[in-house]
Order: sequence, then C-alpha cells, then structure tokens
Amino acid sequence: MRVGSFVLAAQFPGQGHGEVLHRAVRSAEVAEEAGLDSVWLAEHHFVPYGTCPSAVTLAALLLGRTRRIRVGTAVSVLPTAHPVALGEQTALLHLTSGGRFTLGVGRGGPWVDLEVFGSGLEAYEKGFPESLDLLVRWLREPSVGADGERFRFREVPVVPRPSEALAETEGPEVVVACTSPASVRLAAERGLPMLLGMHVGDEEKAEMVALWRQHARAAGRPADEIRAAGHVSAGVCQIADRRTDAVETLVKAMPGWLKQGLDAHVTVDGRARGMRDPVAYTELLCGLHPVGTPRLCADRLAATSERTGISRFALLVEGSGDLAATEENVRRLGSEVLPHLR
Repeated sequence: MRVGSFVLAAQFPGQGHGEVLHRAVRSAEVAEEAGLDSVWLAEHHFVPYGTCPSAVTLAALLLGRTRRIRVGTAVSVLPTAHPVALGEQTALLHLTSGGRFTLGVGRGGPWVDLEVFGSGLEAYEKGFPESLDLLVRWLREPSVGADGERFRFREVPVVPRPSEALAETEGPEVVVACTSPASVRLAAERGLPMLLGMHVGDEEKAEMVALWRQHARAAGRPADEIRAAGHVSAGVCQIADRRTDAVETLVKAMPGWLKQGLDAHVTVDGRARGMRDPVAYTELLCGLHPVGTPRLCADRLAATSERTGISRFALLVEGSGDLAATEENVRRLGSEVLPHLR
C-alpha cells in the first residue's frame, strides 16, 4: 500500500495567497520527511478553493526540493492546456527527477477558465479524448503529428524523449481522473489507471474499478497490465487521539473554506450548478475517510484497499487550515498510521 498527501493549496477564510502556498509547499516537504510515498497537487483557476494554478509548475519546485518522494498532479486540466506543451513539461520532469513524476489529467469543469484560455466549451464537452490520445502519444513515441478536429500539425520529433534515458518503454506514468462510466471506459481502453474522487465511498469506487477491468479486458489490454493497474483513491485524513477531536477540527475549519471556494466557481455558459451544503459535505467526508485515531485511520485505509482493490491513496491533510496542525497531521500519518499498514 502506498500512501501520499493530496495538496489543494486551499485558501481558508482570512488567509493570503502567499500563506496558503507556503503551507502547501511545507506540507509536501514534511511528507517526504515523514516517510510518505507521494504528494499529489491540485490545480484550479480564479477560485480560493485551490490557489495553485499550475500543478506541473508546483511539481517542478517540489521535485527540486525533495530526493525520494513521488510527485504527481491531481490533476492537470487538459481542456485548458495544449497536450504537446504538457507532454514536453512532463518529459522534462520525468527525466530530471529520475522518474519520480506522475502526470494526472482530467476534464475539469465547464468553468470560465475555458473562456479565459480560449479553448472554448467544446474542448471540455467533446475534446478530452483527442487531447488525451495526443498527450499519451507524445510520451510514448519518438515523433508525433496530428490530424484531428482540434489539433493539426506536421510530424515533429519528441524532444526530450521521456522513455530514452531511463531505459523504459512506456515513459512517464499517466493517470486519469474518473467521475463517470464514460471516463472510466476512456481510461480503461488506454490502460491508464484512475484517480477516484474523495466524494465517493468504497462501494462506488469498487464498482468503478470493476468497470475499468471489464472495459480494459474488452479492449484487449494485457492481463498483467490490468492486474497491476495502480488506481488512486483520494480522501481526507485527520489524526487525533480521539475521533471526536479529529472530526471537530475538520467541521470547524472546512465548511468556511468549502463555502467560499465552491461559491467562487463561475460557469462559462451560465448553466445552473448545484451546491453541496458545506457542513454536510464535511461530515460526509469524515464518515468516508481516515478521520480519527491512528489505529482507526489505518483500519479505514486497509478496509478501503480490501473492498476496492486500490492500493494507492492521496489524502487531504490540510483540512485544519493551519500550518502547524497540518505539519503535525502529516508527521502522525507517517509515524503512527503507516507502520500499521506495512
């Protein structure tokens, strides 16, 4: 089992952007010190829900500051990026970090980002498969050209080529954020592991893993690849000597961040959007994920792994909104929870 932290760079009420990003960077550094396996970085635009606008840029900083831990994006939003540019950045980080970088990609949402970056709503609604295929080709082939609906260009060499220096045939790892049967099928047909969100429980995640395996087999993916697929489960982790204290920490802090962060999302086309109740959502997350004593947290992670077949976790550890408390949470995850799992 591999356990990592999930860094949203969340802006809690009253905090400045610099303070938030410092906490994000520091929590990732502490994750390596504490023995965690990975750190996953979120990406958002124009909202305090997350203040990191470029997960791949923050990943570059953290790869330079660390020596062992794996760093991944969760996720880089593909409809607002050019897949070749993102592929070049991925290759660069893969080669210069000794293979410690994982690229997570997703569709994002129908947000105003699509207007600002000029990609348009169609890139979100229809263009994700084309962008994903172009990106994966860039990371696997020596030269690439395109003749699709959105991207058309003559064949050009891939420089730097990510699979050469590390004697690998497949190059950097790519995972896909999946929230629907359609996205599960998309990932499965390409043999790409899934990143599953923190808002769904073990039963739904187990169903998505089973569906992924079904589609992967139907697409003719190798049996060894299907068995070894390293899907990632996102969640929340808050550790305390009593479960009630851990829950209280999150229920006091997270609703304020969730309300101002989620309220700030603006749709590109004015479509109506439903809003979760921040307190109810926080309580839901506390019930689904490792929130409580170290033993309870270890048991919850082990149970999720057993029920779903997922062996990798990306855990939001900054739910208190406080730097010192976040550092302590990460250290306890490493020293008091991981030993039970290993």
